[in-house]
Amino acid sequence: MTKATTKITFAAVIAFALCALPARSQSVPAHSIAHAAAVEYLFPEQVTVPAGKPASVALHFRIASGMHINSHTPAEEELIPTTFSIPEGAGVRLEGAVYPSGTDFHLPLDPKTKLSVYTGEFTIQTHLVATPGDHLVEAKLRYQACDNSSCMPPKTITVAIDVVGK
Repeated sequence: MTKATTKITFAAVIAFALCALPARSQSVPAHSIAHAAAVEYLFPEQVTVPAGKPASVALHFRIASGMHINSHTPAEEELIPTTFSIPEGAGVRLEGAVYPSGTDFHLPLDPKTKLSVYTGEFTIQTHLVATPGDHLVEAKLRYQACDNSSCMPPKTITVAIDVVGK
């Protein structure tokens, strides 16, 4: 083999391997999403609110396809509710939150049990009070994600919001 042939063969092998990667990642089953976030914060990234006065801010989220999370008011007391919080000292206070109603969901393995869940996209309507200034808030969303056959451990994700109090 000549040096030129070796370089071409090596380049072909690398190109084939790179092309094969996307095809392989598409065949990953939904329940193996444990390594990825089951819930994604969509928007808003920045909001301007009147300083010192309650302001309504809608926070939008998306749940991964094939997954569901318990609603804020799950059907059974031992189930983990979805909750939103803002840490103290953030310059922004969560005065209240209105969560969407959950959708009734029956597990294929136990059709008699009715759960209250969120799927797809959902919105939490928050009421925030900000001190004057620009505050990068690292709020938290706690949830437990499941598919039709198993649940992941509860998880808390960071919800980054730049809140400007004017």
